[in-house]
Amino acid sequence: MKQILQSFKTGITELAELPSPKVKSGQVLIKTTRSLVSLGTERMLVEFGKASLIQKARQQPDKVKMVLDKIKTEGLMPTIETVFNKLEQPLPLGYCNVGEVFAVGNGVTDFKVGDRVASNGQHAEFVSVPQNLVAHIPDNISDEEAAFTVIGSIGLQGIRLVNPTMGETVVVIGLGLIGLLTAEMLVANGCKVIGYDLDDTKVEIAKSKGVIAFNPLKGNDPVKFVNSHTNNVGADAVLITASAKTNDIISQAAHMSRKRGRIVLVGVIGLDISRADFYEKELSFQVSCSYGPGRYDDDYEFKGMDYPLPFVRWTEKRNFETILQLISTGKLDVKGLISEVIPLEEYDKIYGDIGNSKSIASIIKYNENNTPEHTIIVNKKENAPTKGGIGIIGAGNFTKMTMLPALKGTNANIKHIVSSGGVNGTALAQKHNIAQSTTDYDLVLDDKDVDLVMITTRHNLHADMVINALEKGKHVFVEKPLALNNEELVAIEESYSKNNGTLMIGFNRRFSPHTQKIKSLVGNAPMNIVATMNAGAIPPEVWVHDMAIGGGRIIGEACHYLDLMVFLSGSKIKAVCMNALGENPAENTDNASILVKMENGSTGVVNYFANGAKSYAKEHLEVFSQEKVLIMDNFIKTSGYGVKGFSKLKTKLDKGHKAQFGQIVEKIKQGSVELIPYEELINVTKASFAAIQSLKEGSWVTID
Repeated sequence: MKQILQSFKTGITELAELPSPKVKSGQVLIKTTRSLVSLGTERMLVEFGKASLIQKARQQPDKVKMVLDKIKTEGLMPTIETVFNKLEQPLPLGYCNVGEVFAVGNGVTDFKVGDRVASNGQHAEFVSVPQNLVAHIPDNISDEEAAFTVIGSIGLQGIRLVNPTMGETVVVIGLGLIGLLTAEMLVANGCKVIGYDLDDTKVEIAKSKGVIAFNPLKGNDPVKFVNSHTNNVGADAVLITASAKTNDIISQAAHMSRKRGRIVLVGVIGLDISRADFYEKELSFQVSCSYGPGRYDDDYEFKGMDYPLPFVRWTEKRNFETILQLISTGKLDVKGLISEVIPLEEYDKIYGDIGNSKSIASIIKYNENNTPEHTIIVNKKENAPTKGGIGIIGAGNFTKMTMLPALKGTNANIKHIVSSGGVNGTALAQKHNIAQSTTDYDLVLDDKDVDLVMITTRHNLHADMVINALEKGKHVFVEKPLALNNEELVAIEESYSKNNGTLMIGFNRRFSPHTQKIKSLVGNAPMNIVATMNAGAIPPEVWVHDMAIGGGRIIGEACHYLDLMVFLSGSKIKAVCMNALGENPAENTDNASILVKMENGSTGVVNYFANGAKSYAKEHLEVFSQEKVLIMDNFIKTSGYGVKGFSKLKTKLDKGHKAQFGQIVEKIKQGSVELIPYEELINVTKASFAAIQSLKEGSWVTID
């Protein structure tokens, strides 16, 4: 299928050939007929992509600080590589999609194949969208009109926050597409609407819709104009739908408001607010979030959990339905706002000079005879080796930033890469000479040329994918964790025992030269190990904290150091006891300490903390044994004390990924990926589960 993408590295907007997405559970697959270009938002993204690195940095000072912190802890070159890898990832454009339901996922009850729908899907021939972000289109609305659904909802949510009453005066600053739609809805609501913009064409359109509109460049001072039309009382409310970097707009909004007036920001402006402006009038100010309640809430958007209507009357989906109702009844006239309807293949007529575009609304028209193709050939390989074929499932940050760069130069024979939407997988296939990009996970499992399946998806998918791959006779590498609970682990063990495939978990740190050096110096003698991970805070809403999806950070990441203790001590884990920070430690698993007993008498402590400074080194390891002390600092430096013939090892940051993947590529050619004994993989996984159990029970837990 074809999809419009924006590169932040080159600044190029392209019409890319991608595999079509497969419908997901709780979602509908939509065959697109029309999509609307949000000129304001998309112009901003395109211009950011075209900006130089210095200009990008100036626009995102918070990101610059993160980069500087990373340089301090990991070094210059690894940081530069990370930044450029981030910039290389293309961004799909668009969020105003109209089409026909092509397929429905499990659990979807509100839609059927053939329904005409509006959604926040992208500029792509096929999109898979969660059901709470899709709305039915009334029969009397054309596809072009329905394309205004989502962008209209942005204005509608701003209106709901302003909460205007009939007869109030509301000012709309910025009469672009969202501003014009907002102003017309306010007029329909019985408000006196004043609007202004620097574009005469937009001002005239607003006037035709009953708005008292003007252009400040023609001699009208905005504050004086509003006061003169309100008997010097001021506006009851101000809605800012403009996009500008200046702080003048927020100042004007304050000065034109009456006492205790309301100001709502829908657009993007400078926000250097004068306290005096707001203090003297007791003004209220609020920023509107996109389409309405539910936005950026994974429970609502991706898990399909609707907010109860009596308590949250207007969700983003119900806002979509409201816009469609207004268009259907004629209260919102959008036909006159359409500047052009352009075939998808001629997309550059819109994006080629988007910075100077005078269009109000540009509509993209799609070919109605398209059918989904879930796999595309990216690189033809005439003489590809027949042994050691690899299929990668998952094209997220780990695959992009760590695994594929580590596989570079290993002669890995990667035939497929699978991504859910096709965008990430195709970009990585192009960069790393992978033969095919696909959204069809089963294709990889059924391909006889694939010997090794490498799984890097979200954690909740690992267990089923491992089992499915083993049952297809594949060898499996899975990025940690192997499973999220004992039930999943038991199922994996049963499948492993019945099939011939081997298994490897991404416990890369034991392959680091620093770890290898420590191991060579202490052998298997009893030892004490103290490991500290300054992991850094992750916002609570991020999926890794969801025990059903991410499993939490102990199971998902602290397992690395449980494995290190097994490797360094030469012994499996016998028992663990975990305690965590705070009055309710069971709710704070990313600030915890785990005491570890090994079968050979060695002991260890894993400190996993998320409340430290990111400018401090992320990982620290201390080993005490046989009157020796070895200290590893962030996989860059290892120092020895009391160790004859060794004082220091220093490298660039090396957590063992390159060595691990290099050995996997060689091993798979021999029909195995078992670099770590299977029993150790299971022991470490059980120990991570036991740590969570220990925290809940407040006692030591023995590993079976």
